[in-house]
Amino acid sequence: MKEEQNIKVAVDAVVFAYKEERLYVLLIQRKYGQFKNEWALPGGFVKTNESLDKAVVRELKEETGVKVNYLEQLFTFGEVKRDPRQRVVSIAYYALVNPSKFKLNAQTDAKDAQWFPIEEVPKLAFDHKLILKKAKERLQTKVLYQPIGFNLLKPTFVFSDLEKLYQTLLEEKIDRRNFRKKILSFDILEETGQQKKIGSGRPAMIYKFNKPKYRALEKRGFYFEIKYA
Repeated sequence: MKEEQNIKVAVDAVVFAYKEERLYVLLIQRKYGQFKNEWALPGGFVKTNESLDKAVVRELKEETGVKVNYLEQLFTFGEVKRDPRQRVVSIAYYALVNPSKFKLNAQTDAKDAQWFPIEEVPKLAFDHKLILKKAKERLQTKVLYQPIGFNLLKPTFVFSDLEKLYQTLLEEKIDRRNFRKKILSFDILEETGQQKKIGSGRPAMIYKFNKPKYRALEKRGFYFEIKYA
């Protein structure tokens, strides 16, 4: 007996941003359908002659105006009734961006696009709350063995900016002395020769991320163990 298969393939994107010592996620307000006016992750159906990666990049650009540099496949969500319209399997991605580089521009299926603090996310359509939870867990795990958090910072930064970023992502106070010692031992930060005055103390050195040195280190393999305060 021949099995009938009627399954749509979709992509969804969890786009994280960091500003003012808070983690944000990008959401769109749906323009059509059963979940009209509700908030959701950017995404949509994959075209017949389109790769998954190209589909998620296209959907992000169309619905929010955002073009991402760091994009990673997260998980496949395929519960039978996750979409009330029909059987839809979604391949989710997560991305890290600097929000100051973009002006949000909602189009196509999106009525609006906004950044929401991670702790103030509204009710989401479909199973997007679960997708967001998975993405946050992946981010918290991955910053421990790959410095992907640099994608959330400006090109140049003082060391305290990096400390605050990690504490925000991990939702824990870290041992600052140990953190500084570990990061500098990897030799992936490069001094710019410039300094920044912060408060009444001595000026702080301004750094930038040395990607070639990181890639060489990544090939050898390393684990960045963080001690908490």
